[in-house]
Amino acid sequence: MKLFDVYSLWDIEPVRASGCKVWDKEGNEYLDLYGGHAVISIGHSHPRYVKALQEQVAKIGFYSNSVQNSLQQELALKLGEISGYPDYSLFLCNSGAEANENALKLASFHTGKKRVIAFSEAFHGRSSGAVAITDNPAIQSPFNKGHEVTFLPLNDIEAVKNELLKGDVAALIIEGIQGVAGIYLPETGFLQQLETLCRQHNVVLILDEIQSGYGRTGQFFAHQAADIHPDLITTAKGMGNGFPIGGMLISPMFEARKGMLGTTFGGNHLACAAAIAVLDVMKEESLMENAEDIGSYLIKELSAIDGISEIRGRGLMLGINFMPQFSAVRNQLLFEYHIFTGGAKNNVMRLLPPLSVSKSEIDMFLNALKEAINK
Repeated sequence: MKLFDVYSLWDIEPVRASGCKVWDKEGNEYLDLYGGHAVISIGHSHPRYVKALQEQVAKIGFYSNSVQNSLQQELALKLGEISGYPDYSLFLCNSGAEANENALKLASFHTGKKRVIAFSEAFHGRSSGAVAITDNPAIQSPFNKGHEVTFLPLNDIEAVKNELLKGDVAALIIEGIQGVAGIYLPETGFLQQLETLCRQHNVVLILDEIQSGYGRTGQFFAHQAADIHPDLITTAKGMGNGFPIGGMLISPMFEARKGMLGTTFGGNHLACAAAIAVLDVMKEESLMENAEDIGSYLIKELSAIDGISEIRGRGLMLGINFMPQFSAVRNQLLFEYHIFTGGAKNNVMRLLPPLSVSKSEIDMFLNALKEAINK
């Protein structure tokens, strides 16, 4: 059997990692400023994280959700505290796609409707835009043909108003910051108006914080800069620092019913141990504050470099637009300077480093970037 070839791969195989550094099988050292699409939140192989997983796997790695798992309760309490949502409930799953799919199900159950409004990358990369609703009779949902999705331009509030007036919308889903397209921010006023309109029209407001959450912007969730409170918040990438886990934060307006949502591996013992370690390290090492400080420093220094036409984002979620003649700079950084960054269309570089990245490591990147541009 061979692999199903759907990814373009560099001829680099990392075999070891620590903090913001990775080493390939030839022993070459790389600076990681991408963190596997914002997955590595507290740094590669953090000692506290590794110890938590080792201790847990020696006890029990997984058992069915039909029995008690106190690690789930511990995770929910700690996540509620650090995120600022202690009165919300937590549903655990395995990925961002699964978190968003369950959020859409819950919105349909709550409103009795099935149309969804989304904005550009709101379905988080390659997640389905037509999520199938379960026909489990225990749920008593009339929908088993999936959602109808209407995509609207980001920050166009009039378009939103026109769609909501049709009265058939179950949910509106939007990313705290759009990542895959190249780091685009919803305007503060736009998010605030969305919240108001959703309340007026009995529409569920879903914030996809899968990439933009978990302290990446200097606040736990990106939408908190707009001082809004969504009905549902989905999270995943930075939640487990590389261990697969996803979750949905659910406002008190939703009433849980047995059998409403389901998952096989969601909230397993190992995933919970990983996620708890992430939250503990974030708090003890002030990683959200570091993300804000380093992000501000990065934006200031990048703004002074010729060849950059625009910088978007906040904290350690930045998109850098380069002038067309510098479109090869990302490959230069990787192959000549051994620095991993992310990419997007139209000469955009994405920076999503671990929240533990240091100023000296950022200076290494800045010096290499200046040298590459000036070649």
